[in-house]
Amino acid sequence: MSTIARPTPRRELANLSPIAQLHAGRLPRRLVQLFVGLSMYGLAMAMMVRAGIGLDPWDVFHYGVFLHTGWTLGVTVIVVSIPVLLLWAPLRQWPGLGTVANAIWIGVATDLSLAVVPTAHGIGWQAGMFVSGLVINALGGALYIGSQLGPGPRDGLMTGLHRRTGLSLRLVRTGLEVTVLAIGWLLGGIVGVGTVLYAVLIGPLVQFFLPWSIVTLPGQRPAPSAEELAERGD
Repeated sequence: MSTIARPTPRRELANLSPIAQLHAGRLPRRLVQLFVGLSMYGLAMAMMVRAGIGLDPWDVFHYGVFLHTGWTLGVTVIVVSIPVLLLWAPLRQWPGLGTVANAIWIGVATDLSLAVVPTAHGIGWQAGMFVSGLVINALGGALYIGSQLGPGPRDGLMTGLHRRTGLSLRLVRTGLEVTVLAIGWLLGGIVGVGTVLYAVLIGPLVQFFLPWSIVTLPGQRPAPSAEELAERGD
């Protein structure tokens, strides 16, 4: 007699305070996943820089600032994170361990990666390196989000503005990214076809990787799948 496999329940992120994030359980596993994800994010940034066909909006800004300072690109990422985090205060946002790690470690990982990733030459190599970096960026982002240790400084600013202003999350994100993109472009940041590809593809890619990246916490029941909700009539 054959059995019908039941659909796997969906995993969802828990809504935790910074202290609760540390006491939620499975911390060693979550810390490893956090730093793997952030390291991948830094590697992806280096790959997209070396591809030379465009960066995501925040990194266009980082690169523009980098061109006008004596800092490395990684140090620029860290320094820019400081005023972004200060903007959390009037929004009544509290950083978690993952927020602080994000602010520091991505910059470190970016500089380490830039030291070993070569510059791509020829449109084929440039496109291949950029697309590879985009996929690595999405997986790294899903891993650090899925560790459930707090949003990054820029993500937290976006969600904080959304809550405090009542504006839609899409509108807030678009407004922030258009602003930093414009400033970064004026400063000489790398804007190109890669910038457009990132804007179009990063959301679906992170959405694809996230269900497998969320660490289910002890006592946290996975959300029912769509099939189970249909069976229950919800």
